[in-house]
Amino acid sequence: MRRTTELRDDILTAARVEFAQYGLAGARIDRIAAAAHASKERLYAHFGNKEALFREVFVTDGAEFFRSATLRPDDVAEFVGEVYDLACRRPEHLRMLTWARLEGFDLGAPEFEGAPEFEGAPPMEAALAAIGRAQADGRVDPSWHPSDLLVLLFSAGLAWAHLPHPDAVTEDAAEIARRRAVAVDAAMRLIAPRG
Repeated sequence: MRRTTELRDDILTAARVEFAQYGLAGARIDRIAAAAHASKERLYAHFGNKEALFREVFVTDGAEFFRSATLRPDDVAEFVGEVYDLACRRPEHLRMLTWARLEGFDLGAPEFEGAPEFEGAPPMEAALAAIGRAQADGRVDPSWHPSDLLVLLFSAGLAWAHLPHPDAVTEDAAEIARRRAVAVDAAMRLIAPRG
């Protein structure tokens, strides 16, 4: 017999696969329950409804992302490499976000306050603060507005994931490493203090 936390994790895993493939509107609770080896009643008891389950998967994925990719003032460019790594390792995160946007689902800002890895600050605020510290330390061009720079850093890390071409997806380890290096180099050039 599975513990409650194991059942919950199995449901979230099955839901992540279902939502990434079909989106919120196309996902079916009966397929999620079957994949998780759970009854629909147990699923509803844990999450309430399909929309709440979608939100829970998104929040769980967001927490994983912000644990995997941390913007540090002493190495801002490496953040882009971490974003790239996560997009390669967990493409379903990006697919879920894309589905949510297409369906007009209001995800709101990710909230992970109180988690020790975020030092009590919401992750976007922590990232903006890290950029500000890097600018104050002379590591990042101070002419950038931190929120604009953060958008550009995400874009560099996700560039290949968004490329509308079949060659964007590859299993070739050398090509993956090359693309990562290009993304980090682009970030280094972007943030380099002028003059």
